Amino acid sequence: MSATQLNPAAEASPLISRQWLSDYSMPLAYLVLFAVLSATVDNFFSVTNVVGLMLSVAQIGMVACTMMFCLASRDFDLSVGSTIAFAGVLGAIVLEQSGSVTIAVAAGLGAGALIGALNGVLIAYLRVNALIATLATMLMVRGLAFIVSKGQAVGINDDNFIDFGDTRIFGMPLPVLVAGACFIVFGVLLNQTVFGRNTLAIGGNPEAARLAGVRVERLRVWIFLLQGLITAMAGLILASRITSGQPNAAQGFELDVISACVLGGVSLQGGKARIFGVLIGVLIMGTVENVMNLLDVDAFYQYLMRGLILLVAVLLDQLKTRGERR
Repeated sequence: MSATQLNPAAEASPLISRQWLSDYSMPLAYLVLFAVLSATVDNFFSVTNVVGLMLSVAQIGMVACTMMFCLASRDFDLSVGSTIAFAGVLGAIVLEQSGSVTIAVAAGLGAGALIGALNGVLIAYLRVNALIATLATMLMVRGLAFIVSKGQAVGINDDNFIDFGDTRIFGMPLPVLVAGACFIVFGVLLNQTVFGRNTLAIGGNPEAARLAGVRVERLRVWIFLLQGLITAMAGLILASRITSGQPNAAQGFELDVISACVLGGVSLQGGKARIFGVLIGVLIMGTVENVMNLLDVDAFYQYLMRGLILLVAVLLDQLKTRGERR
């Protein structure tokens, strides 16, 4: 008898090691990156900079939580940057006209949910390819943002609205706390509910999920509706932080969000997602940008680095997929 037959644990051990490395390689890599940057970059590990880092990725983190569900269900959404801009502009205009923060927030959230639901209907029921559908809505919604604002930034003077982006609780900015709440809520939704299990099921095999009784089309619409709602919330918070609704805000935002999700282990092939991995992906994206700002790296090189990160994320996803097939 062979050694592996006499000791099955010997054969299982390398498999466990490979799985462990696959699951924890990215968090370990981020810890090493953080330690190296803390030791080599001036002011990186200061309280002010760390809080600023978390604040800078708050909007990406919020939207990444729902983008995770889109990618896990074998879809994606390119319209999130335009939705952020439109929700911010619409919220600012409604606030200016009505003087009511509640109505302004409701208008922005309602618009986001409507955009998300439209994407879901186009993709799930009308069978439009997700790339084409969300690219079309990206252009239309961005155009609407410029139309309703007449191409100008819409100023915000209401202190109650500005407090969304300015308030600190126990020294932590409110947007960071909102992003943290999103990670907790959507982590529970993914791992502990039928909604999350069905999302992974339709991403893994839509036809098998349909035969198992999952209402695939309706679930996809709900996923995109949630995507639009949370994206609009991020847009309103961004508008409150910069005290204006900007029709040209969040350009390229969708690529940062998708990069963060894929870096965090969400498969572009669908069926796989981890909320903790998405958090690490968001932090990696934010840390790289933060360090480049501290080192005063030219904006053109920052675009180059963001593109490289996206390419690396996609290549890592491809390598993992091929390894699992073997």
